[in-house]
Amino acid sequence: MKKFTAGMIVLTVFTFSLFAQDNTKTTSGGWEIIAAQDAPVKREDCGFVEVNNHFYLLGGRGIKTVDVFDPAANVWAHKGNTPFEMHHFQAVAYKNKIYVVGGMTGGYPHEKPLENIYIYDTQTNQWQKGPAMPAGRLRGSGGTVVYKGKIYLVGGIQDGHFEGTATWMDEFDPEAGTWRTMPDAPRGRDHAHAAVIGSKLYFAAGRRTSGKTNEVIQLTIPDVDVFDFKTKRWTTLPSTQNLPTLRAGGTAVAFKQMLVVMGGESSTQVPSHNEVDAFDTKSGTWIKLPHLVTGRHDTQAIVYKSKIYIAAGAPKRGGGDDQNTIEVFTQ
Repeated sequence: MKKFTAGMIVLTVFTFSLFAQDNTKTTSGGWEIIAAQDAPVKREDCGFVEVNNHFYLLGGRGIKTVDVFDPAANVWAHKGNTPFEMHHFQAVAYKNKIYVVGGMTGGYPHEKPLENIYIYDTQTNQWQKGPAMPAGRLRGSGGTVVYKGKIYLVGGIQDGHFEGTATWMDEFDPEAGTWRTMPDAPRGRDHAHAAVIGSKLYFAAGRRTSGKTNEVIQLTIPDVDVFDFKTKRWTTLPSTQNLPTLRAGGTAVAFKQMLVVMGGESSTQVPSHNEVDAFDTKSGTWIKLPHLVTGRHDTQAIVYKSKIYIAAGAPKRGGGDDQNTIEVFTQ
């Protein structure tokens, strides 16, 4: 077997053309597994976010280390543990710090929402217990974004994988430490990530998790909801622009004016999804990007220097056999 050393890149390459559904757009690109020095701790239900040219993989079921990837050197480093088990959150970065807003702790199916924001300082490697979450609106597994210095949490679920999918949207001011209630989304969804393109927040994929009715993964959502920060109004894209591949537990990023949704799990298959769907916000069409090398769910992706990176996650529906690989999409 050929051995790989730090700095060598490709284990497996998927490279081929991608076509819009109306066959009017075509471009090229591919995903590669990065052969890095060392490896992060295997995990799922975790966050993955870039701060100052380094990628931070944190959280997940159980107490995990904070693992840091240097994309210039292809090297992983291991920092201290999280202060306790935290999972099911979309991590965001603000001024050298990583914010965990709307996560969960504890075991399936009644995971408990975190009662406070938790903040990781990337310069001191220290965790801080932040302000309380808004009263009566605790939940985890929602979408979290930063827009013009404010942090927004939308959707999520109040009782782990059992019940309580929320329509709520809340704004947090990290400078003042205060919350403001925003307009509800058109529909509740959990196990979904949000992304901002221009002055709009896009909320796609996810589901209405209901262990109470034995429908934990079945109730996936095709609709794409959009919040306009300028008008403070929600709209839903026409049904002709529904998400092509229904899944939850995937991740979403803004990439070259496209909303890119990748990975996830659903009731249609046991392996995690490797499909990557991209919505071109200019043309209003979905594009099929190359599949991930490895299907994975319940992790997060990063856009950095015109590339997309994704790491960790679970390779099969329901979790287990967690991964510690990292792959990159180059167009």
